[in-house]
Amino acid sequence: MRELIIAFGLFLFIEGILYAIFPSKMKSMLKKLELIKKSQLRSSGLIFAILGFLIIYFVKN
Repeated sequence: MRELIIAFGLFLFIEGILYAIFPSKMKSMLKKLELIKKSQLRSSGLIFAILGFLIIYFVKN
């Protein structure tokens, strides 16, 4: 559970830094996100989730 909290904190830190350093770039990137189909977003999210799980699995074992 400790690792999960640390990972979540790291995620928030990286997101916050990106918005603080590149606010206009992040804003334009979010606008472009509206142009992507829901199915593409869903499959990309699934791929990233599986990739993240595999990274965690191999690092922990």
